[in-house]
Amino acid sequence: MDFALGNGGGSGDEQETSNGRKGKKSYHRHTAHQIQQLEAFFKECPHPDENQRRQLSRELGLETKQIKFWFQNKRTQTKSQNERADNTVLRSENERIQCENLAIREALKNHEKVSNLLAKYIGKPISQIESLAPVLGSSLDLSAAGNSLNQGLGSSTLDLDLSSSLTISNNTALPHHLKGISDMEKALMLETADSAMDELIRLLRINEPLWIKSPADGRYVLHRDSYEKIFPRANHFKNSSARVESSKDSGMVTLSGMHLVEMILDSDKWVDLFPTIVTKAKTIQVLETGMLGNRSGSLQLMYEQMHILSPLVPPREFYFIRHCQQIELGIWVIVDVSYDCSKENTSPSRSWRLPSGCMIQEMANGCSKVTWVEHVEVDDKTQTHRLYRDLICSSIAYGAERWVVTLKRMCERFAYSMGETTPTREVGGVISLPEGRRSIMKLSHRMVKNFCGILSMSGKLDFPQLSEVNNSGVRVSVRKSTEAGQPSGMIVSAATSLWLPLPPQNVFNFFRDEKTRVQWDVLSNGNAVHEIAHIGNGAHPGNCISVIRPFIPTENNMLMLQESFIDTMGSLVVYAPIDIPAINIAMSGEDSSDIPILPSGFIISGDGRPETGTGTASTKRKFWKVRWFTSYSGFPDIGI
Repeated sequence: MDFALGNGGGSGDEQETSNGRKGKKSYHRHTAHQIQQLEAFFKECPHPDENQRRQLSRELGLETKQIKFWFQNKRTQTKSQNERADNTVLRSENERIQCENLAIREALKNHEKVSNLLAKYIGKPISQIESLAPVLGSSLDLSAAGNSLNQGLGSSTLDLDLSSSLTISNNTALPHHLKGISDMEKALMLETADSAMDELIRLLRINEPLWIKSPADGRYVLHRDSYEKIFPRANHFKNSSARVESSKDSGMVTLSGMHLVEMILDSDKWVDLFPTIVTKAKTIQVLETGMLGNRSGSLQLMYEQMHILSPLVPPREFYFIRHCQQIELGIWVIVDVSYDCSKENTSPSRSWRLPSGCMIQEMANGCSKVTWVEHVEVDDKTQTHRLYRDLICSSIAYGAERWVVTLKRMCERFAYSMGETTPTREVGGVISLPEGRRSIMKLSHRMVKNFCGILSMSGKLDFPQLSEVNNSGVRVSVRKSTEAGQPSGMIVSAATSLWLPLPPQNVFNFFRDEKTRVQWDVLSNGNAVHEIAHIGNGAHPGNCISVIRPFIPTENNMLMLQESFIDTMGSLVVYAPIDIPAINIAMSGEDSSDIPILPSGFIISGDGRPETGTGTASTKRKFWKVRWFTSYSGFPDIGI
């Protein structure tokens, strides 16, 4: 028999068809009135007896067996629906219980690890420390508890030489309670690093279901539901303006794995590796130096400030733990995770780094494969300027791709500076010594770092335009120069941003080419310029350093030092005036660290929006933002 399941609207009787074939089943759909009456009766009595079926048959004009089959089908359908609903509820409950079990197992594992660490560093098991329970509930805010524990147990603290002279930035000093790290706090920092390392290794090695490709640009982003089931945690920021940025990327770099590990673990070299991203970095405390020869087990507390592109983009500051482990022969993982250094979050951008970092795999020919993960929680109290909103909120500005692309370019630059690649193309043989080439490259690198470092323009003055749709107005900053390698006195800096519907390569070529410099550079005073020295620092012809002589009758003693580069994330042109005696010092291979230099320049990048149009990638129209930044020194050293 054919039973009408659906909405219970069909009959199950058997009738012969008009052609006389036996056994052919016909299907009769009930009317809306019949279905309504049957549904109403089913709610009152799902199992009608024979008399009730006869009564319904008379009232509805149906045969009793049709009534019987309809109720059978309806009961089967209702049972199936209830079973499906129950299964859905059970699956949901099962997932909830699994997450709770995972959280409990992690808590028990952490409890055991902390107990072992405390026993190792303090000498007593966790059961003998009465104050541990409230301490564990304080999210690593352990200054007061740590001090009382030290007094009770007589353990010593790790004093840090962090006096007022060790101020990490102009406006951010080290939190007071980190001037001494207790043994118990050190133990918990070790546990935090260990847990972050476990999470990062899983993020690095697993793609789906943890990572999915963004439909907007094809970049890898975390699948939030899958991530939160595997790594359940409370959000660090509770505000409605908080958001999470996640990204993953990989690439090959021309630097050996061990060399790269050493540079990442050195805060000064860390800034040198990423001058266009990291503007300040400081190692606050080395907790473990790691094994000799591979640095496995290295653990240190650090501070860094990140800033990119424009004064319109707020900087991000982090106090974080950096931990390195060699997980296999020739494979290292370095993890960064934020650490709550103070009760007050003094970072202007309010950023919290979830386990992030990189995996470095040693390859042949002195190269390495680097896989990078960025995972940050951000609470932007002030809404990002519209020119940069898409770029920041799409995880591109500080995303993994930018870190990998920058690392590839800087490793290539490092190889060129060591003379391991194509030799320098010189105009006129001005730079004759390898030491002179390296000294010029070092001076130019400092120029780029200074340019990126002062781009945040703290204490800036705004001169906005009436309409900020396609430009940002002008930002002006006045500061007193106190740093070595910069002109003394007051320095005025100005910056502006604008959109251009032009191919980025054309914009880049226009600004870096000495033949078109006369069209925009006020320092050339409308006169042509001539490149007298050229140093390539990358495979792309635009990645180079130039020494330029402007034809200015009144400034015969002045040259221009310029560095330019271009990659998939954008391009940069930085230049600074420099006198001939100073450039001669650098060209002769002498130390150039004391040569004063004040840079200006342009940054060219995409706007973070997906490309539009139906043509090929080369013909699609895309807006590119150009940032112009300049500084001037020469004001008397007076208070403002």
